[in-house]
Amino acid sequence: MRSLELVNTWPVEHVAAAVVCGTGGQIYGMGNVDRPYALASVTKPLSAWAIMVGVEEGIVSLDDPIDRSDIPESATLRHLLSHAAGFAFNGDTPIAPVGRRRMYSNTGIERAADVLATAADMPFDRYLRESVLAPLGMEHTDPSGSPAYGATSTVGDMAKFVRELMSPTLIAPPTYVEVVSTQYPDLAGIVPEVGRFDPCPWGLGVEILGAKQPHWMGRVNSPASFGHFGGAGTMMWVDPVPRVGVVALTDRRFDLWSQDALRLWPEFSDAVLTEASQPV
Repeated sequence: MRSLELVNTWPVEHVAAAVVCGTGGQIYGMGNVDRPYALASVTKPLSAWAIMVGVEEGIVSLDDPIDRSDIPESATLRHLLSHAAGFAFNGDTPIAPVGRRRMYSNTGIERAADVLATAADMPFDRYLRESVLAPLGMEHTDPSGSPAYGATSTVGDMAKFVRELMSPTLIAPPTYVEVVSTQYPDLAGIVPEVGRFDPCPWGLGVEILGAKQPHWMGRVNSPASFGHFGGAGTMMWVDPVPRVGVVALTDRRFDLWSQDALRLWPEFSDAVLTEASQPV
């Protein structure tokens, strides 16, 4: 796809990207798709997918209150995965009541992963490997860091995950609908370094575009688009309406080129969707 060439104009030293299209999940790549990159917060959807496998296996419950001293009373995995448990970006002490605000939080995702690890009696990175990475053939992904931001991967591997996000094989359709549906739809919140939105829709481990504008996804993206971006200069989204997904990984921290990224990423996204909609 010619639109992939746009990533070569980004002010970064290294970049690789892929577009996944159609019901068959055809993958188009650009750059060295086997080069490993830090995913930063693009780790979160991977971790959430593993946790939802655990929900389906009956290891953990999505909606039962979690009886742990390090998690607020009445908080559930649903709260934790949708940034509604009251934790700050980082830190062990909740700063808002459960279910009142969209508080984007690494801590919340880490707590959710630890709940699963404890219930499964298995380190979370091993569970993630066995439940998600191995079945998808993601052999070049290392999840041994924080479940919120610590994984490394390649575009080749992440394109396989994008294909899974488009046509899930590891979780059932009702579970998939839960993941990509807005949780606690009335909550306002901040997308870090992008802006404050009211409402601020979020699914389970993935951000949902909704009516957010301006945004790091494109203007052509449908409101149902979902994905994540990371502080390492990484981004991934799926638009289920045209059945198109994108992943782009770079080695330049987002905060060092955020103004450029918030212009270039939407332009790239719009170009991909426009090209994908044209007859071959």
